Amino acid sequence: MEKTFNATEAEQRLYDAWEKSGAFRAGANAKPGAETFCIMIPPPNVTGSLHMGHAFNNTLQDILVRWHRMRGFDTLWQPGQDHAGIATQMVVERELAKEKSNATRREMGREKFLEKVWEWKGKSGDTIINQLKRLGASCDWSRNAFTMSGAPGAPEGDQGNFHDAVIKVFVDLYNKGYIYRGKRLVNWDPHFETAISDLEVEQIEVAGQMWHFKYPLAGRETYEYVEKDEDGRVTLRETRDYISIATTRPETMLGDGAVAVHPSDERYAPIVGKLCEIPVGPKEHRRLIPIITDEYPDPTFGSGAVKITGAHDFNDYAVAKRNDIPCYRLMDTRAAMRSDGAPYAEAAAIAQQVARSWLIRKGYLNPGFAEQPLTLTEAEVDALNLVPEDLRGLDRYEARKRVIDQITAEGLAVTVLEKSIDKETGAEHLERVPLVEQNKMMQPHGDRSKVVIEPMLTDQWFVDTAKIVEPALDAVRQGMAAQEAGSFDEKAGYTRILPERDAKTYFHWLENIEPWCISRQLWWGHQIPVWYGAHGKTFCAPNEQEALKLAEWDNCGPVRIAEMSEAVEKDFLDEETDVVLIYRDPDVLDTWFSSGLWPIGTLGWPEETADLKKYFPTDVLVTGFDIIFFWVARMMMMQLAVVGQVPFHTVYVHALVRDEKGRKMSKSLGNVIDPLELIDEYGADALRFTVTSMAAMGRDLKLSKDRIAGYRNFTTKLWNATRFAEMNGALRRDVGAQDKDADSGRKPDATHTVNRWIIGETARARLAVDEALSAYRFNDAANTLYAFVWGKVCDWYVEFAKPLMDGEHAGETRRTMAWVLDQCYTLLHPIMPI
Repeated sequence: MEKTFNATEAEQRLYDAWEKSGAFRAGANAKPGAETFCIMIPPPNVTGSLHMGHAFNNTLQDILVRWHRMRGFDTLWQPGQDHAGIATQMVVERELAKEKSNATRREMGREKFLEKVWEWKGKSGDTIINQLKRLGASCDWSRNAFTMSGAPGAPEGDQGNFHDAVIKVFVDLYNKGYIYRGKRLVNWDPHFETAISDLEVEQIEVAGQMWHFKYPLAGRETYEYVEKDEDGRVTLRETRDYISIATTRPETMLGDGAVAVHPSDERYAPIVGKLCEIPVGPKEHRRLIPIITDEYPDPTFGSGAVKITGAHDFNDYAVAKRNDIPCYRLMDTRAAMRSDGAPYAEAAAIAQQVARSWLIRKGYLNPGFAEQPLTLTEAEVDALNLVPEDLRGLDRYEARKRVIDQITAEGLAVTVLEKSIDKETGAEHLERVPLVEQNKMMQPHGDRSKVVIEPMLTDQWFVDTAKIVEPALDAVRQGMAAQEAGSFDEKAGYTRILPERDAKTYFHWLENIEPWCISRQLWWGHQIPVWYGAHGKTFCAPNEQEALKLAEWDNCGPVRIAEMSEAVEKDFLDEETDVVLIYRDPDVLDTWFSSGLWPIGTLGWPEETADLKKYFPTDVLVTGFDIIFFWVARMMMMQLAVVGQVPFHTVYVHALVRDEKGRKMSKSLGNVIDPLELIDEYGADALRFTVTSMAAMGRDLKLSKDRIAGYRNFTTKLWNATRFAEMNGALRRDVGAQDKDADSGRKPDATHTVNRWIIGETARARLAVDEALSAYRFNDAANTLYAFVWGKVCDWYVEFAKPLMDGEHAGETRRTMAWVLDQCYTLLHPIMPI
């Protein structure tokens, strides 16, 4: 043995040998008739690079897999990658911008662009796989899966049936009535022009402003406005002909559908059910909107009155839905003010009639002779463009400036007295200025585009999660009850979440679940398998051939699939050939939809494969707390809805890896630690042992290089003990040449007290490690091994054994030392495999 351990050389050499021997293949080292143990890797993005979260997560998975494999289980650690729709599309578009042609995605067209994406994936998509190998991950890489495998255009090497599984689930859920298309408010990224999930939204603190404006009452009607203190004493009494509101987004006032006050707010009781005027736009066409009551406004915050713009605010949307208030969309896909539709005067007149009809339906207003209240469909409301001509096409922030200027110029901004000093005379003056509060606020941004997110009312596809959520709730309720009672059964068909506190997060999300938006306005992804015909007809089918059959049966004649532009332009009929036209929905599915099928999709479903029968349901999911809802809950719902089984019996939720001061790692703080740099400097084993030793259930890790260096010293300590054994002929290969029992790895028969003592300590350590790992107490396993190997073996036993090497107990001591060191490496193998 060399004097010092060269981790870099050993790691690469041994890992290559393991792979070549098939040591990581499914079923490797399994005993005949062995139980299975299967873990599905949380698929990293195909664009991803290894970060400390990955390193921690995959170390814990590898520990469980290696521990089960070495005990003879039929193990499978299924690797793979997520196609990462928006992230991958962004990367490829950036690459295109660097090319000489400088062609954009839209200039290339969908088919050519997707060819470029597959080309990029072939060149750069395996980066994180190679990095995971450096960590020592013992996945069965021969089975590496990809959430877009088998999709149209997939090149050789990316064939598979994951795409088929995704499309089949969509079609099946659609046919059961669990998937539908409708208008809802979504997080809209104006840069990528797509809806994004909450997980893709980053809340950033910014300097914000809140403007206060007056909404005049219709016909200059007045009321007595009274404010009281906590004891009921009147502090302000005045006659007003307006109601004041506060807003951080003046540009959205144009889409207001109502002003809401709390039903208990006595200040506004006289004007509930009255109309007030939105103070912006051409005076002759200004809209009147109703003053309504709702539980949402807080009487103690601001004026207590809230403008309701249902198409551009999530809270307002909920109020609008509860009160049947129309939601008027003001912006296009790039968050510019809309420029489509009828003239403003025409749209405003219709919206005004809608407001009057609302009052009639609610009993606040009597209808005129033969007057019929006007009711618009969602599509008709969406078609109304309530942006005045002078603001159409403007960026939303430019429109904001103009709205503020117009309201202020007309004297409809709420004002306050402000003291000023004349620079020439030094005299003090009091003047009225618009009330604009300056404060910090959290503003949502796209985590990749870094553009401010716009809540947008758009047509999207949704899973009606209320119809599939109960089995997912029941499975975890039963699992947690069994866990608490100490009777948890891994084969009982329920699921537990560890630590127990994270089950509360799961229950909170699912007990308050909203419809799941599954459509994205991207090109890279599983294209939604729905085709549209005339009069809003839809044909949901697994492929074009089946869609044509459905459409031909419906139309009783020939049908052709066309581009959307052609079908719409020709009104869905090619008059030259008398062939009906249909077009495919251009949107793709949310990546969480496809990754929600990861457990069954990677095992060959919808085919009844041998692997599916053997390894599903899987055993343990190791994941971070931030995706309990986005991924864990959705896998539970989807597997139960599709195959009627839970995807795993245990969800182990690990904590965050923070810096040594306990701060979350971020580029802005400059405290991001690159695990590959740590592996280069200290070796993979040292990094793995470090994070494992700190993996107390539910407790964040505070990672420092000093700690990693300390565990590198631990590997050095064991190396030196092994070198001592080698120099004294006390390794298994040495004693095994003379003793068949020693060569077999059997526990030696010892008579000397020192040898009997260390054999007993080894047995106790083995039992403690097995108990810790079976309970997912990774840190206890690591700390037990540290104390045993460093303290009892290296510090005590090796020293006590030295004088025994030359006496009557020399042979026994050599056999014992060889066996003990062999046991050290065996026990350490799941954590420190090299």
